[in-house]
Amino acid sequence: MSKVAVVYWSSTGNTESMANAVAEGAKAAGAEVTTFETSDFSADKVDEFDAIAFGCPAMGDEVLEEDEFEPMFGSCEAKLSGKKLGLFGSYGWGDGEWMHNWEDKCKEDGAVLVSDGVICQDEPDDDAVESCKALGKALA
Repeated sequence: MSKVAVVYWSSTGNTESMANAVAEGAKAAGAEVTTFETSDFSADKVDEFDAIAFGCPAMGDEVLEEDEFEPMFGSCEAKLSGKKLGLFGSYGWGDGEWMHNWEDKCKEDGAVLVSDGVICQDEPDDDAVESCKALGKALA
């Protein structure tokens, strides 16, 4: 049984809803899943998991949340080489540039992305929820 961490930051609840769907998909595929808010996860936990899903909405000028999420994620980057990862998040405007930049950063770190990042505008609709569940299954 694989161990999957779902780590997210959410201010409105949209990314939290996506995190719950990712966790549900991974559990349905037989994984042992632990869900963390950003403040409860750090680089020293990375090696405890076979795969990690990171979730963060687009903020400001299409960037990751800078006060909590970005510092936590940055501290984990050195441990991501060879790690199975999935990325997800919501946005209010724009075209998803933050996700493309984040995917590129993860690839540069040597991470193995199991799929394209899952994004949705505002609250996740049924298609976004299903995409999040599929991401969880891919991580398992």
